[in-house]
Amino acid sequence: MTGAVGVIEGFFGRPWSWPDRAAYADFLAGLGFDFYIYAPKDDRHLRRRWREPWPDDTVARVAALSRGYRAKGLRFGLGFSPFELHLDDAHDPAALRARVRQLNAVEPDILCVLFDDMRGDTPALAARQAAIVDDIRAASTAGRIIVCPTYYSADPVLEKVFGPMPAGYLDDLGRLLAPGIDIFWTGPKVCSRRYPSAHLDDVAARLGREPFLWDNYPVNDGAAMAPFLHIGPFRDRPPALRERLAGHAVNPMNQAWLSRIPLRSLADSYRHGDAYDPDRSFADACRALCGAELGAAVAGDLPLFQETGLDRLSAAERRALEGRYGDFRGHPLADEVLGWLAGDYAFDPACLT
Repeated sequence: MTGAVGVIEGFFGRPWSWPDRAAYADFLAGLGFDFYIYAPKDDRHLRRRWREPWPDDTVARVAALSRGYRAKGLRFGLGFSPFELHLDDAHDPAALRARVRQLNAVEPDILCVLFDDMRGDTPALAARQAAIVDDIRAASTAGRIIVCPTYYSADPVLEKVFGPMPAGYLDDLGRLLAPGIDIFWTGPKVCSRRYPSAHLDDVAARLGREPFLWDNYPVNDGAAMAPFLHIGPFRDRPPALRERLAGHAVNPMNQAWLSRIPLRSLADSYRHGDAYDPDRSFADACRALCGAELGAAVAGDLPLFQETGLDRLSAAERRALEGRYGDFRGHPLADEVLGWLAGDYAFDPACLT
């Protein structure tokens, strides 16, 4: 997995549709990406209701996804979040292993154990989470395990929301997890724009391994980001970045088709290196994914989508966008713009519970 690049559907809010997920197999393979990880926060059977097995229809859908991605030469992964199990003084390892054996039925190549976005204010956090990972690892048939810590960034906002990080947490977690297990990291911020070499080297020293980058661009979940469409190109992800990473997982937007625009630019960035031109890549992506006329509209409206945002559009701007993209109704990217304008992707705090 060293240097592998792919997508983790790991956001809150409105998830992708099953057809949209399936269609990503061809798209990611065409970009030369390596994996897709199914981990929507909306799937409560992987998070708050993790003790309960999936309904039969979900098993069938996820198994079909797994087969589809593997048929295209990509690894298929799952994100499993035993929600706040590390706060339970008497958790049952047998029950945990039984649930993991149920997940084995869809034959994941990668199993992510995600402790993100939950309380972590307990002194024994690293030891408890490492023990949980050991139990999961013993039952899983996945060839690769990736762990997301509760404190997955140097951003102080995590301690404000989830409680103070226990002293030595990252060092202890890195020491207690087996060397072959990867660890997610989002960088200096939860949503980082850059990943300085010195920062990544320091994190690698603390974790005892190169971090596996969880890249929170172009994700747009949450109250602050949901009013925006992050379709602009990736910047500051040079090929040299991969030399300091175990892998690179991109967390996309709630809009699956519009997310393809920046994802295409990331492939260009890694492919072209110093010759990468983000603005040219963006224009090329809009044209290739939308066609000439719609692509020109999307490219021209980038400032409204990414900088102004839905809540600050004037009435005239909103009407103009509705008319412009209404002419392309039926095209999946135009339909996502129209849905965004209609409030279909508005943030609902209930998704956090």
